[in-house]
Amino acid sequence: MNPGNADPVFGTTFEWDYLLWEVRLTFLAAGFLIYLGVFLLSHWLSSWISTTYHALYAKEKVFWNMAVTRGVFGLQSCVAGLWALLVDPVFHADKVYSQQNWSWFNCLIAAGFFLLENVAVHISNVIFRTFDAFLVAHHLLAFGGLAGLVINVKSGHYLPLMGMLLEMSTPSTCISWMLLKAGCANTFFWKANQWVMIHLFHCRMILTYHMWWVCIFNWNSVVENLGLLHFTVLFLGLFAVTLILNPYWTYKKTQQLLNPTDWNFENKEVENGKLNGETLRKKRM
Repeated sequence: MNPGNADPVFGTTFEWDYLLWEVRLTFLAAGFLIYLGVFLLSHWLSSWISTTYHALYAKEKVFWNMAVTRGVFGLQSCVAGLWALLVDPVFHADKVYSQQNWSWFNCLIAAGFFLLENVAVHISNVIFRTFDAFLVAHHLLAFGGLAGLVINVKSGHYLPLMGMLLEMSTPSTCISWMLLKAGCANTFFWKANQWVMIHLFHCRMILTYHMWWVCIFNWNSVVENLGLLHFTVLFLGLFAVTLILNPYWTYKKTQQLLNPTDWNFENKEVENGKLNGETLRKKRM
């Protein structure tokens, strides 16, 4: 079953000539604008309904809204990635060269999202004078892997879709961080969500092993299909996620379950003269 052909509405949505530069760049820009809209909508809604949001200082507000944006993207990535992994017979038959109209759509929208991520991270680093090497490397490699599809129209989509599926943990990460900032770390819901998130990080590790299996057993075909530069970016990204990022993040999330701490901001209670949300709540108490 192909979601692009199963329903007339979906068929109309996905049926585009993706070989045209203007089509590919339009969908990349659409992904950027869609998730920029999610970011701005999160800011507007949070400013309207959340007292916790008002108590955060500027950098935490940016992180809050990016967490929401990543969570929404994670939902899209789960649907697209699981469809390719478990359902679509075209990707079951060929994991190297296969493409679908629906996978073109999702990969290009994802490239727009990671372009937004990189812009947001670098602007935030400049404004707030910070630098998270792991986050910067992760976003650059992710964007490079998906941007390769814009340049090389012959690239297969299975591995990029599995890369998108690695974002499966972002909805739980978003919920965890927001509840932590709201002072709900001792609730059953936060702990249950943390367990789910840790489990998903282990699932991410298993998924990276599957991606290695696809690469190793189809090595020459993957290199030929992607081209040396695109393959190098994919290889570096997969290497970093498998051996560095996934183990590190899994460790930190497990540690956070035992000791609920906002480790993204644990060493910065004051920045630009403003107290963060947790410190402000303590003062009010």
